[in-house]
Amino acid sequence: MKKKHIVWTVFTVIIASILFAVFKTTEANDTNGSFTIYSEIRDIEGLKTAVNLAWTLLCGFLVFNMQAGFAFLGAGFLQRKNTLNYLTMSFMDFCVGALIFWAFGFALMYGGSSLTPGLDKGNSFIGFSGFFLAGNAYHVSTSSVWLFHMMFVVATCTIVAGAVAERFKFHAHIIYSMILCGILYPVFGHWVWGGGWLANLPFGSGMKDFAGGGVVHGVGGLIALVGAWMVGPRFGKYNPDGTPNIIQGHNISYIVLGTLFLLFGWFGFNAGSTLKATDLRVSIIATNMFLSATTGAVTLLYTSYYKTGKSDIIMTCNGALAGCVAITASAAYVPHWAAVVIGISAGFLFKTSLHLMENRLRIDDPIGAISVHGANGLWSLLTVGIFADGSYSGVKGLITGSGWQLLAQFIGCITLVVWALGTGYLVFLLLKKTIGLRVPIKEEDIGLDIYEHGLSCYTD
Repeated sequence: MKKKHIVWTVFTVIIASILFAVFKTTEANDTNGSFTIYSEIRDIEGLKTAVNLAWTLLCGFLVFNMQAGFAFLGAGFLQRKNTLNYLTMSFMDFCVGALIFWAFGFALMYGGSSLTPGLDKGNSFIGFSGFFLAGNAYHVSTSSVWLFHMMFVVATCTIVAGAVAERFKFHAHIIYSMILCGILYPVFGHWVWGGGWLANLPFGSGMKDFAGGGVVHGVGGLIALVGAWMVGPRFGKYNPDGTPNIIQGHNISYIVLGTLFLLFGWFGFNAGSTLKATDLRVSIIATNMFLSATTGAVTLLYTSYYKTGKSDIIMTCNGALAGCVAITASAAYVPHWAAVVIGISAGFLFKTSLHLMENRLRIDDPIGAISVHGANGLWSLLTVGIFADGSYSGVKGLITGSGWQLLAQFIGCITLVVWALGTGYLVFLLLKKTIGLRVPIKEEDIGLDIYEHGLSCYTD
């Protein structure tokens, strides 16, 4: 497919979406919030509504800050000649992602959940109300929830970008990001968060994923696995005998800075998933996230020190991120001591998965996204069934003597693996057979900055 055809396709989709939204019936339903706060309720409930709305928006802004974290982290792990390409991918993820999720991704995900006005139609497998945030979905509450969850789907796209970096075609990335935001992520998200069949399993409390350990990180990490496998390793990554070479990133400062940005944004990611500041569990959630992150960091610092005699800040950062992912599904349900155990296990799981990917399966993941997000995303789901103590929403895991919740979580894990790997394979296969996945080897050697964008991130 020629470049001009790609451009016209993207713009046609955008213009068609706008025209459809313009002509769609828009029966305004409390678009300024006056009905919610002043007409219907005039007491403390109105104040609670306003506080919770502000909380959801603020946490959405915090999660958006994670895009800066992903940008710095990924750029630091890559070679100088590919820095601009990755930064552009990260930037465009939230641009195209927002439009697609606004047009129909959000409706497919939350239609039928009745979470907010305008989301009343859907079934156990798919939603079909809330398109373009029009009609009854043109509402202050629905807009705030859309904004918050739009940041989640953008993070999922950028996880994939890190695993295929330094050899993946830019416009192929844009296309799979659109499909991920519009179909792959929303459908699985509906099953878990939109009132779908996984949430209503007859075991325990149904499958639980509090803040997206599976929906966001698991989906992103497993689709990244398929993408990295199908596009193949970077030129020079493996020797003829199959042994891997280290392709050094160009800026460790970026890696540390990116990790700090991500940790800060993760407070909004996890605690914000209550959608209510008046849910006082937010303090438990934030503390659990931080305990798991710091424990994961310490675990990998000292395991690397034990092995090499050196204190490895890169592994330490990955340990912190692995700890964040591992606690994401269970942050609201587990006690603080369990968060520490989860963080320790996340560090070891990351290291094991990284060795498996690089040395056994020979899948080249420049950033370690598959091991941070994929492996620990699955583990995150299982931690609910193991460590939930019944103190929040009645979710009880093995430590309370019940194994039913673990069964529900296991079913969720199997479903996630089948859905993400299967649909991811179809999407990347389609791209491979049409516009192609990989830049030419000669251009990869020169650098994607020049090949894809015509300029370098660094003038020298």
